[in-house]
This record gives sequence, C-alpha cells and structure tokens, in this order.
Amino acid sequence: MKNIGFDLSMLRPVRFVIVAFTCALLIFSNALPAAAIGSQKSNPEDATTQLLGTQKETDKLSTEAPPGLEETQQRANEGLNEIQGAADIEKMKRPENSQTATTVEDEVKNLLNKVTGNQ
Repeated sequence: MKNIGFDLSMLRPVRFVIVAFTCALLIFSNALPAAAIGSQKSNPEDATTQLLGTQKETDKLSTEAPPGLEETQQRANEGLNEIQGAADIEKMKRPENSQTATTVEDEVKNLLNKVTGNQ
C-alpha cells in the first residue's frame, strides 16, 4: 500500500504542469484573435446592401402564396438558390475560378521550406 501512495504523490507535479499548460492555453486563445490566412478585409456596407435586397425578396415571397415547383426551379437555376439569386456568385469558390488557388498543403510546404531554409 505504501508503494501506491508513493506513486500517486509522484504524479502531483505532472498534474500541476498539465493544469498550468491548460490555463495558459485558455488565456492565450482568448487574448489573441484568430488569424485568417490571406484574407482581405471586406466592406461592411456592401454586405448590408446585399442583405437588404435578399430581405426584400424574402418579405415579398412570404406575403404571397407558396410558389409552385416550376417557378421554384426556374428561380433557383438563375443563381445560387431561389432567394439569394446570383448575389456574390463571383466570390464563390468553384473549380472554374479556383485553378490558380493554392491548397493548404502547398502553403504548409512553402512555410516549412522557408523555416528550414530550403528554397
């Protein structure tokens, strides 16, 4: 029995280190904002204008009788979906407009090459 008590007392420093590491991780994750890799800042007014148009379309559809299947399919085929239409379709990532995009794997390889000094 003495051995079990002795072994458990040896784990106290390990528990302390785990708790300290967890507390430090929580503090730093709350203190530092998330970093978006390669993102550009957007203009909030553009989004407001698009949202108002979408809201007007939603209000108009909610006051009318539900549209039929043909009308719904026709409106959905005009853009991304029935309500949103073609708003922001040029910003949406698709295979057609992503041919020159770099993958996360490529970005990590480039970063590792920079860190290790291999060009």
